[in-house]
Amino acid sequence: MEIIKVNNVSKYYKQLRALNNVSLSINDGELYGLLGVNGAGKTTLLKILSGLTKMSSGEFIVSGYNQNQMDEIKRIIDISPQETAVAKNLTVLENLKFFQDLYDKKDDEYLNQIINDLGLSDVVKQRAKTLSGGYQRRLSIALGLISKPKILLLDEPTLGLDVLARRDLWKIINKFKGKITIILTSHYLEEIEALCDRVAIMSKGDLLIEGTIDEIKEKTNETSFEEAFVKIVGGID
Repeated sequence: MEIIKVNNVSKYYKQLRALNNVSLSINDGELYGLLGVNGAGKTTLLKILSGLTKMSSGEFIVSGYNQNQMDEIKRIIDISPQETAVAKNLTVLENLKFFQDLYDKKDDEYLNQIINDLGLSDVVKQRAKTLSGGYQRRLSIALGLISKPKILLLDEPTLGLDVLARRDLWKIINKFKGKITIILTSHYLEEIEALCDRVAIMSKGDLLIEGTIDEIKEKTNETSFEEAFVKIVGGID
């Protein structure tokens, strides 16, 4: 069942084209990847869907609400941004409880579940500024889940992490597969290949192709997803 529909969405910053007539659809419970190098338009699309910026033209529907009903959309969608949005002088638990109060979502059982699911039990009393990069990203995702969203947007969730911390975060993200709808942006091909049900490849504001990893390899006559990506993105230059 379709939960997000994007139709011909464009975004311009003066003369800069960030998105160009992007259209895609995402199913309920799907882990959907937006793949592309820096400047592809991935983050801009997330900001539009979450109401952080306005599109220049086009339309979208999120769980039955259109772009003119952002108050309703914001109640069912949350985002974990590239820049880890945590209060660094608060402990992990204080951060989580602060966001619970902010969203008026006080629920101790759910809070404990999030702490366990994100593997934060051993660091709940630590100040956020003392956490490793991997644990800061875990906390950022936990804060995105506190509002109990139907849709979670993960913007470059493993950016800057070492390979072990990245793999640990993959395992955590996989726990939520099928439970909520997740849109994940990344420029790591192996991350998209390991996690996503379907993927849209973007470049310079254009959506070039959409489908499963196998469908994309088949369409490009490649056995490797990396080679398929290079052929798709390289073919537009």
